[in-house]
Amino acid sequence: MALPFSPAGGRPGFFQRRNNDPFANIRRNHRIKVPQVRVISPAGKQLGIMDTPKAVNLALELGLDLVELAPNAQPPVCRILDFGKYMYEEQKKHSHAKTTASKIKEIEFSARIEQNDYTTKLRHAEDFLSHGNKVKLRLKFRGREMVHTEIGFGVIKRAVTDLAGMGHPDADAKLIGRNITVMLTPLPVNKRKPKFHAPLPEEG
Repeated sequence: MALPFSPAGGRPGFFQRRNNDPFANIRRNHRIKVPQVRVISPAGKQLGIMDTPKAVNLALELGLDLVELAPNAQPPVCRILDFGKYMYEEQKKHSHAKTTASKIKEIEFSARIEQNDYTTKLRHAEDFLSHGNKVKLRLKFRGREMVHTEIGFGVIKRAVTDLAGMGHPDADAKLIGRNITVMLTPLPVNKRKPKFHAPLPEEG
C-alpha cells in the first residue's frame, strides 16, 4: 500500500527545497537596512557617505543596483553596478578556478629513463603547466633499483631544473615507499619560458 503524503520533514513524500544561490546573502537595493552607506560609483569613484534611501534611488535612476560589497565596514561599502552582470562575472571566475587551478597532472619517470622518453615527458609537463595545471613528477623504482636511490633523485632533480622556466617545486622531492615525488606549481603566465617546445617556424 502506498504511503500517504506528509508535509513533515524526513517523511515519505516530503521534498525540502534548498537555496543553492551563492549570491542570496548579498544585500542590494531595498534589502540594505542600515541608515547610511559609503557609495562607490559604477566607474569606481568614491561618492562618500549617503543616506541609504538616497543611494538606492540614485542607483535605480541609473538603471542599476546598489550592491553591498563590504557589509562589515563602518558604514557598509556599497557600489552602484549591474547586479546581473556582477553575478555572471563572479560565477565565471569561480568556474574557471575549479576547472583549471584544481587539476593535478602526473608525469611518471623511471630511474634509467632514455633521453628521448625523458624529453617527451618534459614536453608534456610543459604543456600541463602552460595550461595552469599543477604537475606531480613521480619516479618509480623497480626491483633492485632501490639500492641506488641517488640515481632516481638525480633524474627528478634534473627534471625540476629543466622545468624551472615553467614551474617551481612546492617542496623538496621525497622518497615514499618505492616512489620519489615532487609537486610543481606553474609560474605566472608572463614568467613562463618553455625549454622543450621549439618556436614555430616563420612563414616565408
